[in-house]
Amino acid sequence: MYPYELIAGSGIDLYVLFIVVGVAMAFVTLRVLADKTGMNAKAFNFTLLSGACAIVLGWLAAMLVQAIYNYVASGVFEFRGQTFLGGLIGGAAVFLGVYFGIGKFVFKERENVKAFPLLLTIAMPCIVVAHAFGRLGCLMDGCCYGGVTDEWYGIMMYSGGAWAKRVPTQLMESLFLFALFAALIFLILKKKFRNTLSVYLIAYGAWRFMIEFVRADSERGSIGSDLLYPSQLISIFLVLGGVAFIFLAKFVYPVGENK
Repeated sequence: MYPYELIAGSGIDLYVLFIVVGVAMAFVTLRVLADKTGMNAKAFNFTLLSGACAIVLGWLAAMLVQAIYNYVASGVFEFRGQTFLGGLIGGAAVFLGVYFGIGKFVFKERENVKAFPLLLTIAMPCIVVAHAFGRLGCLMDGCCYGGVTDEWYGIMMYSGGAWAKRVPTQLMESLFLFALFAALIFLILKKKFRNTLSVYLIAYGAWRFMIEFVRADSERGSIGSDLLYPSQLISIFLVLGGVAFIFLAKFVYPVGENK
């Protein structure tokens, strides 16, 4: 909608601004939920460090996975754009590596390991709120767009060097994510529900699989002669992972917390 720099020559546009706001809101949410649920202070501080590493390297992973998509689609390996699912998986891997790998030498009493089940619970809404703001950034930038439409809900977007009225898949996903964020906060604070990982994986995996049918941006690539898009294949694994964790949760959460 507004793919221009806010200040000429600054490199800062609304996409960057919403990304920054999303990351800030994720850390604010983590701080509030950590206080509300009584998370160990030392483990929380180390979580911030691990999270910072995950954001930086997760961003690189998002670019790398998108570059692979670009190569599959065009035969040219180039760093152009990012994909959330690549960033999510890469960032999660980095976070776990730092949190448990380096944490092994930081914590003598294994406070990080003991705090991990609670962290796993409160991390989900943090990821969701950051993603929700990020999708608003995509809307402003004109990426991750839907097909051309004349319907009332269409929004003028600049993509492919031209303006067109398109299905606002970015806005639709942002609204879904804000709703999921509210639901997760409610479950944690009101219902004292702990298995938010399964809720997130199943809900977002199912949503992402469906919304891919409406998206029309070429950067997402394709596999199997357009039978499935890469994000849909990953979404299937997200849902299966969420279902599997329902059965594994009893080993992660103490009796009485796995509600």
